[in-house]
Amino acid sequence: MRRIEFFDTTLRDGEQSPGVALNMEEKLQIARQLEKLGVDVIEAGFPITSPGDFQAVSIIAENVRQTTIAALARAEAKDIERAWEAIQKAESPRIHTFIATSPIHMQYKLRKNPDQVLEQAKFAVELAKSKVTDVEFSAEDASRSDVEFLGRIFSIAIQAGATVINIPDTVGYAMPDEFAAFVKAVMERTKGIEKVKVSVHCHNDLGLAVANSLAAVRVGIHQIECAVNGLGERAGNAALEEIAMALHTRKDSYGIETGIVSKEISRTSSMVSRLTGMRIQHNKAVVGKNAFMHESGIHQDGVLKERSTYEIMSPESIGLEMNTIVLGKHSGRHAVKQSIEELGLDVSDNRFEKLFEDFKILAEKKKIITAADLFALADTQHMTEELSLDYWQILSGNNLKPTATIGLWHKNGDNDEELVKAAYGDGPVAAAYKAIDKIIGVDGRLLNYSLQAIDSGEDSQGEVTVTVKFGDHTVAGRGISTDIIEASLKAYLHAVNRALDKGWISVKNREKQNI
Repeated sequence: MRRIEFFDTTLRDGEQSPGVALNMEEKLQIARQLEKLGVDVIEAGFPITSPGDFQAVSIIAENVRQTTIAALARAEAKDIERAWEAIQKAESPRIHTFIATSPIHMQYKLRKNPDQVLEQAKFAVELAKSKVTDVEFSAEDASRSDVEFLGRIFSIAIQAGATVINIPDTVGYAMPDEFAAFVKAVMERTKGIEKVKVSVHCHNDLGLAVANSLAAVRVGIHQIECAVNGLGERAGNAALEEIAMALHTRKDSYGIETGIVSKEISRTSSMVSRLTGMRIQHNKAVVGKNAFMHESGIHQDGVLKERSTYEIMSPESIGLEMNTIVLGKHSGRHAVKQSIEELGLDVSDNRFEKLFEDFKILAEKKKIITAADLFALADTQHMTEELSLDYWQILSGNNLKPTATIGLWHKNGDNDEELVKAAYGDGPVAAAYKAIDKIIGVDGRLLNYSLQAIDSGEDSQGEVTVTVKFGDHTVAGRGISTDIIEASLKAYLHAVNRALDKGWISVKNREKQNI
């Protein structure tokens, strides 16, 4: 069978989703999970954009050895040199360089004529080839570019040493039938096309990214670029899990093999959702909460008699275990650690001790700790906190003005200090957020607030996801607790700490404060 390679861009294009700001440890955790998932290429980042992105790509290149590690670079010398510095220790490095090719991009963004773009593409691929053997060249906004011009620029790129050419639908403009015909036409006009892999990178502005990617498979491409949960700029990229399961479930139609380990899909999706703070819609294909639920009586009857009556794939095929892991307050270290290992979670001995402490605290509040709880506990161990919650007090009622008193610990060198403030608000959560804003000396604007139970039951933990804007920067945060207000506080503090980590805000008031 023909084999399609998966090029995952969750850590590059996916992280460009508004409000997503992953730290280095979170990026490495996702990269290791992508390796378990079986992707062929991990686009680890865009090294020229910031020292943090450069360092994250470097660490991933050093630590993830079973898959190709790619770094993005514009068709400029400084970008390519920086990309090479970041991935030079990778077992299998790739430089992915690009330049825009549509008339509108060349005229208004690049301010270059077609001949200048051709020359720059040639220079970039040759420079990248002098660093690595594996070079990918992309024509940005290809779907709105002239077919003849794409044939010329791809021919030049191949002659200069490109091993992969990428045909992106950058703005999600294409329709499936026309995109397939377009890709075929470009391939027919490209000299040396038989020597390279052909890739597509589709965006989801019209909800057609997966359909366009699958349409391109029909005309002979070799690689699909996608992101977990469809993350990415604007409406996102083609969703990895949807493409993987479409090719797997309809192997009779496509006749395609992939390296994707389907049983890792659910775990990967959940991890990316929690670490990015980007919640998965309930009716999302493959990994949504409702994907394997049946409410209709007719459907329930059919499924009870034979699952395939209404399920074209099983929950187990994506690694979704329908039985819960049951742990409680009397569970010991060994039982908790074994359960974590069975879930495939990578937790070091040092981190496990903190996780076990949190487990015991949670077990006092809940009768049963589930697999979802363990995933949540493991995820919360990754944040290095400059500010942490000490205590909170809320005064609220139908005839009272909601008031919150918040105490935070601030890591200030070797000396932690307590910062305390009180504030009024329209509700208890709003009052608490205003008190935190007073402490840090910055007003955050809450753009989105979402609350969801992690699992079923009266004592289920609540997971709060927030998106907050500090000045010109937007960041997401998540918090988990059996108490909704505490979960809300943790989510806001998570966002604050991410903004602090990025240097977007700073704690202005460092003196111990009294009410």
